[in-house]
Amino acid sequence: MQKNSSDFSMQEALRLAKSPTGQRLLAMLQQYDPGTLEKAAAQASQGNSGAAKETLQSLLASPQVQAMLQQLRREQNG
Repeated sequence: MQKNSSDFSMQEALRLAKSPTGQRLLAMLQQYDPGTLEKAAAQASQGNSGAAKETLQSLLASPQVQAMLQQLRREQNG
């Protein structure tokens, strides 16, 4: 994953979502704002990854989410 948390492909996001930390992150996002997460998933499934990324920006700004993203980076980099 690249250094900027918002600069990753949807394919990479899907792969990371399958990891234990990714699953915890998804659960956290669903608690915060399930409508936003569902909207972003729908946009991504329609091939509109830019809109999905934009939709998720407010959720990604959370300190808790940023901490989980850092943990995912560490896990990926070994």
